[in-house]
Amino acid sequence: MRVLVRLIGSLVLPVVLYLAAAALGAGLATNSGRAPPATGVRIYVADNGAHTDLILPAAAFRDIARPEHLADPRYGAEPYLAIGWGNRDFYLHTARWRDINLWRTAKAMAGAGSTVLHVEHVPEPRADGSVRAVLLRPEEYRRLVAYVRGTFAAGPVVRGYGTRDVFYSAKGGYSALRTCNEWTGGGLREAGVRMGIWTPLPWGVMLWL
Repeated sequence: MRVLVRLIGSLVLPVVLYLAAAALGAGLATNSGRAPPATGVRIYVADNGAHTDLILPAAAFRDIARPEHLADPRYGAEPYLAIGWGNRDFYLHTARWRDINLWRTAKAMAGAGSTVLHVEHVPEPRADGSVRAVLLRPEEYRRLVAYVRGTFAAGPVVRGYGTRDVFYSAKGGYSALRTCNEWTGGGLREAGVRMGIWTPLPWGVMLWL
């Protein structure tokens, strides 16, 4: 029984510590003195329960995210791009919740493998519980665009899950410390938006928005 308790403890304790650290990181905000502008560039942040995307005007990425990369180039006329970053192997093979594989998840969290940006051409979303609108000053928006553009890497384009999305090779390594949500939070911090100092989980990103 003692061996079993120790085994359970060795598995549960790291998870508890990770969640506690994530809560602390999300709760300690940077850019806390920022006042939202009255006018500016409207962006969105979307949360599907496990992953967050930045939804940005497509005009700033027309030279990178091109219509001919899509299975149906007509979607290249959409005004916004939903952009997410993550582990390549996990991202390419996990189109739906039921596709989640524990081995792929473990490898991604351990930092194995390269990364990609998932880019979906979408209409302007409507803000609701899972999608938050953020108004940025022009200089804040320029910093965010530079952050996202700086994540694109040279490499082959891979068709996405459907007709309006695609994967691009990305820079950086994914791990339990540097997750897809921390990438989103990092971009918002770089722009100057009030955001936790470490946001590995989606609720940490959405907390201040």
